[in-house]
Amino acid sequence: MRAKFADRLQLPLQFDAPRLRADLDALGSVAWLDHFVKQNYDGEWSVIPLRAQAGAVHPVMLMFSNPAATEFTDTPLLARTPYFRRVLQDFACPLHCVRLMRLTPGSVIKQHRDDDLAAEFGTVRLHIPITTNSDVDFLLNGTRVIMEPGSVWYLRLSDPHSVANRGVVDRVHLVIDAVVNDWLKAQLEQSSLLLPT
Repeated sequence: MRAKFADRLQLPLQFDAPRLRADLDALGSVAWLDHFVKQNYDGEWSVIPLRAQAGAVHPVMLMFSNPAATEFTDTPLLARTPYFRRVLQDFACPLHCVRLMRLTPGSVIKQHRDDDLAAEFGTVRLHIPITTNSDVDFLLNGTRVIMEPGSVWYLRLSDPHSVANRGVVDRVHLVIDAVVNDWLKAQLEQSSLLLPT
């Protein structure tokens, strides 16, 4: 299927980076869960689930966006993060899994594809950086994507992508799996118009 949208789009949304960081800090005592696809990374890649498949209790199911699932609910941890809740309210589309994803210094997510994650397939993964550094290399189709804290990005992750944190601080993103509806399609179309020609 021919892609309608570019492989990377910065959406016309912006969130307050210090408030995002404050909510992240509010979860400082919460244990991060190791990402379950261990063959895809070296080092430490971990997750705090904020929204998950309804009824999920196993750690894998809490972080896995099951494409066959139809009901998703907030986890108790989301109640501890008022600004994250406010951010999610700005997305006028169905939200599936939402989680914090952390890549520690020196860790690498190997090149891989998430075959079902593209606007053309109806489900996207949106990234909102919270903490990052200039030595994070996010490569999508071999080209670096630089994402600043508080920005919102659509990335066509059915294409080859990898991440390396060569800096000295954690890279933490708020990661949202969402269904493409008319509102989200309009956001993507507006973003496309802002691309340099």
